[in-house]
Amino acid sequence: MTDFHKRVPQMAYTEKFQKLADEACAQVEGVLPNQVDALLADGAIALDIRDSEEHAADHIKGSLNVSRGKLEMNIEGEVADLDATILCYCNAVNRGALSAATLKSMGYNNAKYINGGLIGYRKLS
Repeated sequence: MTDFHKRVPQMAYTEKFQKLADEACAQVEGVLPNQVDALLADGAIALDIRDSEEHAADHIKGSLNVSRGKLEMNIEGEVADLDATILCYCNAVNRGALSAATLKSMGYNNAKYINGGLIGYRKLS
């Protein structure tokens, strides 16, 4: 877990869920919120894995929305290129990291998560 990850407000999760999320963070690269715009300008895809209601309320401009619950079923229809840089994000860290780890296991070589999620990204604005 990075220092940044420790500073992001966390919800109270079960120990098992948090362990799973921490393992996902260790398996995939996290990018800092201040790196996101440059990566998007270079062609990265922002992937909002939150539910559609959350996405409708606020999201990174131009991001795709595929909820975590349907990620494995729908991602290939949205992103066919296994070498695309995909920046998974949720509100903070955990769901984004879990999604990036899932994409890695599906063969998406450059799946990453935004460490700090939308909350961290918005703090830059």
